[in-house]
Amino acid sequence: MDREDPRRYESITRQRLEDPASVQRAASLRRKHAGPVLGRQNFIIAADHPARGALSVGKRATAMADRRQLLDRLQIALQNPACDGVLASPDILDDLLLLGALEGKLVFGSMNRGGLTGLVNEIDDRFTGHSAAALAALGADGGKMLTRISYEDPDTVKTLAATADAVSDLARHQLVAMVEPFISKRAEGKVVNDLRPEAVIKSMGIASGLGETSAYTWLKIPVVQEMERVMAATTLPTVLLGGDPSGSPDEVFASWQAALALPSVQGLTVGRTLLYPEDGDVAAAVATAASLLDTTATVRS
Repeated sequence: MDREDPRRYESITRQRLEDPASVQRAASLRRKHAGPVLGRQNFIIAADHPARGALSVGKRATAMADRRQLLDRLQIALQNPACDGVLASPDILDDLLLLGALEGKLVFGSMNRGGLTGLVNEIDDRFTGHSAAALAALGADGGKMLTRISYEDPDTVKTLAATADAVSDLARHQLVAMVEPFISKRAEGKVVNDLRPEAVIKSMGIASGLGETSAYTWLKIPVVQEMERVMAATTLPTVLLGGDPSGSPDEVFASWQAALALPSVQGLTVGRTLLYPEDGDVAAAVATAASLLDTTATVRS
């Protein structure tokens, strides 16, 4: 594919226009991932940010605005055999299905994107994306939900209740519920997440108890200080998020490597840091991240 050709994804537009059912057919024909196992950490690339109006990466305010470039970068990442799958909003997931880019991959859909960045009621994070039933129909492995907990915002109760319902619904479909919790507050008009170890531990405890069962629940948490103490707070499978990149790449990768060595850490679910590295080399960033994971699986008895 010529990545300079502005028409390089015209086939997707044609299929969407002339044959919308091709998305479901592509999902039905897709070869699935064998499934997670203890000891083989998973590497999932995240691309659900634009659906929440979050287009910036570092100081680049519109880095994720060009959909063609985003698809280029996602395909580069997914072509690495060590990249196990993707977490994406419905529009991006459908594009990747039509491109045949998800063969043998783990697939997670993004469920709540209603808490738009900067919205006056951002904490009331409505479930505007995938439903559990839709994910089951696509043959996906699970759904992810962002769960921001603000003690000063009454809308937190709505978000917690909606998250609990989604966890239960996913469990009924035997799909993973990937819950990404934060203790959050407003500062200078913006919602900011409290990344102190105590706050992350508290958010994990709250998230773990949501829903009728935690049998299918995973946690998705940031890499913060005192990660050994943080990870002592759960027995749930846990993936590490990248967030908006800060610090040098070497510092970021070193922090991931240390956290990946801890019990219950099942891998990485990272987007912007790898899709939009400062030097522009997506393949190299993905390869470096992949090299940090333990892929020696424990034999099931």
